Amino acid sequence: MNHSLPLAGVRVVEFVHMVMGPACGLILADLGAEVIKVEPLDGDHTRKLTASGAGFFPTYNRNKKSFAVDLKSPQGREIVLKLIESADVVTENFKPGAMAKLGLGYGALRKLKPDLIYCSHKGFLAGPYEKRTALDEVVQMMGGLAYMTGGKGRPMRAGASVNDVMGGMFGAIAVLAALYQRKSTGRGQEVKSALFENNVFLVAQHMMEALMTGKPVTPMPDRIRAWAVYDTFTTADGEQVFVGVVTDTQWKVFCEAFDVPELLADPSLATNPQRVEARDRIIPIVSGIFGQLTKQELMAHCEELGLPFAPVVKPEDLFDDPHLNASGGMSPITLPNGTKAVVPILPLEMDGQRLGTRIDLPRVGEHTRELLAALGYSEAAIRDLIERKAVAAAD
Repeated sequence: MNHSLPLAGVRVVEFVHMVMGPACGLILADLGAEVIKVEPLDGDHTRKLTASGAGFFPTYNRNKKSFAVDLKSPQGREIVLKLIESADVVTENFKPGAMAKLGLGYGALRKLKPDLIYCSHKGFLAGPYEKRTALDEVVQMMGGLAYMTGGKGRPMRAGASVNDVMGGMFGAIAVLAALYQRKSTGRGQEVKSALFENNVFLVAQHMMEALMTGKPVTPMPDRIRAWAVYDTFTTADGEQVFVGVVTDTQWKVFCEAFDVPELLADPSLATNPQRVEARDRIIPIVSGIFGQLTKQELMAHCEELGLPFAPVVKPEDLFDDPHLNASGGMSPITLPNGTKAVVPILPLEMDGQRLGTRIDLPRVGEHTRELLAALGYSEAAIRDLIERKAVAAAD
């Protein structure tokens, strides 16, 4: 129930698009905040993205209310300022200076509401790069992540919008910290999260590795693996399964279960460093064994033996994942075309409960009338605003 969620009673007004800002709002909304998505009259352009952007809107906009308004009209701006006066938090992720031009930057809004928490999601925090245009892929390239993901001379972005999503997450963390601090100070503040700094935080372990070892860091595909058996193998039915054998105990279990006593008895393979050195000799043997088993047979053996394993899965396969479906990891939504679907929810539990869908994906302006009425506008005034195209309301 909404009243029992940790952020019940917190109102967030968001001016966001794409992934980073919406991800922040999603986290706050799932935790119980009332998140109001301020959109142009024809809707957030993210709604219209196709191809690799088609999943952005349905993933990051459940549990939000849509308020469609013309921010450039005097009436629209007046309404939005009233809405902000009723809010605890404002979030935005537009290019530097865009909100200030609309009179909605932190400098203006803190005068209107001194206890307001204002969260900006940017490409870069303060510094020489702060006015640059950034995208997830841009910061992955300049922040070392693409170098680590691809092989030498083959930089490759990660297969998801990792900086956008984590940048939104760190924005939400900052908002929560500011709300908590406001309890003792009574003051609001501006908090920021940024793609580049998020990316650097992600690769910090590799930066520190270079310091600790005194050697250049090797990209993940070109690294000498820490264990001899730690790879993806092709099964008899042409599928792929990742298997790891990462301890001396697991090595013994593997050799006995898969009937290769000669490997276990070989003194040159007694320790993990020795096995890593002998990887070129071990892997063909393991590949031959696993290649005689089907995917299901290999996974069943590994599960029974307690060996780390994983099928190589495509994103669309996850809709049928038995664990996600049995554990409540998917929540129902209605796609813009009317199709009933499910979407992955926040990867956490609170008091043994998952945080699912309370409000379906909103239509453009679906909550405009409701929110205007709550701000004190009469039905006649609302009709007039709609006719003047200061706001839009879904039928």
